[in-house]
Amino acid sequence: MIALRQVTLQRGTQRLLEGADLTLHAGHKAGIVGANGTGKSSLFQLLLGELATDSGEVEMSGGQRIAHMAQEVASLDRPIVDYVLDGHQELRRVEADLAAARGAGDDHREAELHGVIEALDGYSAPARAAQLLVGLGFEQADLQRPLADFSGGWRMRVGLARTLFMPSDLLLLDEPTNHLDLDALLWLEQWLVRYPGTLLLISHDRDFLDAVCDHIVHFDRQSLVLYRGNYSTFERTRAEKLALQQAEAAKQQARREEIERFVARFRYKATKARQAQSRLKMLERMGDIAVAHADSPFHFTIPSSDKTSHPLLVLDEARLGYRDDNGHETTQLDAVKVTLLPGQRIGLLGPNGAGKSTLIKSLTGDLPLLDGKRVAGEHLAVGYFAQHQLEGLDLAATPFQHVQRLSPTAADLDIRQFLGGFGFHGDDVFAEVGRFSGGEKARLALALVAWQKPNLLLLDEPTNHLDLEMREALTEALASFEGTVILVSHDRHLLRATVDEFWRVADHRVEPFDGDLEDYRAWLKERLEGVRREARAEKSERKAEGEASKEGRKAARRAAAELREQLRPLKKARDRAERAMDEVQAELAAVEEALADAELYTDPARKGELTERLARQGELKSRLETLEADWLTAEETLEAMETELQGNA
Repeated sequence: MIALRQVTLQRGTQRLLEGADLTLHAGHKAGIVGANGTGKSSLFQLLLGELATDSGEVEMSGGQRIAHMAQEVASLDRPIVDYVLDGHQELRRVEADLAAARGAGDDHREAELHGVIEALDGYSAPARAAQLLVGLGFEQADLQRPLADFSGGWRMRVGLARTLFMPSDLLLLDEPTNHLDLDALLWLEQWLVRYPGTLLLISHDRDFLDAVCDHIVHFDRQSLVLYRGNYSTFERTRAEKLALQQAEAAKQQARREEIERFVARFRYKATKARQAQSRLKMLERMGDIAVAHADSPFHFTIPSSDKTSHPLLVLDEARLGYRDDNGHETTQLDAVKVTLLPGQRIGLLGPNGAGKSTLIKSLTGDLPLLDGKRVAGEHLAVGYFAQHQLEGLDLAATPFQHVQRLSPTAADLDIRQFLGGFGFHGDDVFAEVGRFSGGEKARLALALVAWQKPNLLLLDEPTNHLDLEMREALTEALASFEGTVILVSHDRHLLRATVDEFWRVADHRVEPFDGDLEDYRAWLKERLEGVRREARAEKSERKAEGEASKEGRKAARRAAAELREQLRPLKKARDRAERAMDEVQAELAAVEEALADAELYTDPARKGELTERLARQGELKSRLETLEADWLTAEETLEAMETELQGNA
């Protein structure tokens, strides 16, 4: 259990908490939300003992193993898989003791330490570490490469893998999705859902919070408010509370009416059935979401250019990629035929490294084509946002100066009012950018894009560093933008609310994807399973070919067929367990969704229903644990038998 009792915390001149209370029980998965600067990361420091309260107490159950992700990962020469393994300090200590015992010839001590390693599940540790890294987007060939070979964002992925690998009862994650693409995010989401300990998660990704968390802790006016349920439930509950406060009622109603007018205006603009359905549902929810964010400091629009072209931009039989200083070409996308029309709203989907950013850069003209044509319309006005835009800001200048350089004749009042929509108020517009946080720099970079009134908006992961309030403001601004949008993002809420169609970038091609995000998740799962099947088949084939003589190839093929026949019952048992797990998880999700209903706990007439649902929840969790154990047993037996039979083939 974690308990904060009447905690007051001050950092410098800022009071973060004032008499705050909070209780979290073992197994809770709690999302930590609140505006930037309210104290979310400081809460983690309190729990880690790195920060002391000014008054009040922080109590934690004794013996808790805490895993916390470092904010920076050093550029080391150590292979990344070894760096992840180093996170299990007890295992590394026992391995060192084993090496010492082996060197001293102490057979009794050596046997004893082998037993300790077995108890720590140490012999499977390298495979588990590799699985984490691959899940987060690394290739098998990367695992022995040193940390120093990777950029800062990829080193953060290694740091995340190390944190997940650490044995822990309490897991503290601060913005773990910032450097992930959608594929790695979906993998992490499923990993955290299965994590058996207590999780505290700081994130500005509402879909991620919805999928992972069963409680939300809200930093609200120097207090901590605990909500049962996921982030969407928190929004609805908070909106209802705000609606009861008369001082907010008029503002909330105005925001609701504004969104409802927007929905009525845009509901028939989508072009593909499944995507249109998804976006329409998202837009209809925005009225309710807007109420929960009525007190947000961010409200802005992105004006579109007065002129446009039809088409705006064309890529014809284009080959996209990079050419080094020696003239060597690396092709990422081939035979690309793209015609961008006014008003299109496109989300780019595809595996990590498939070429989404390459396509964006080629559309802007920043990356020359290796072959083919790029034809821009006469009135094309490109607005481009990517993470490197932050590096291009003048750290010695102010937000006001950045805008004034774009439009020297603009009125001072117009510039200040415009920047106010992005959260730069009062003296903030004259503050040096070098002192800004990552979130403030990202807001300024977005403001500079919006100021230029583009008719083609190209956004590559625009939500990194943005908090939930700013993400919601960006969502509304993009949803009402009248120009053409192409968006790469791992924020599924943003994608659902702002795009009408998806393009899939994969296998060196760009092609329309006729489906929504759930269809993409299914496609991605099927693709990964296919890759694994091919890898296993290729491994088996190489082994069979290497061991078989020329005269014995026919016998080897017959042996392989017999092997498949012997493994079939085991595979069926594993697959049955997996299907049963999916069915139990689906029912458990439905029961837990029903348990999120606040009236279930307050209405005496529903006491029997509450008892029944809680009992069913316990039964399903127990059933799920049994099925997971059955699946693991079948999988391990299958792998062991494959190894044994292949060794005898």
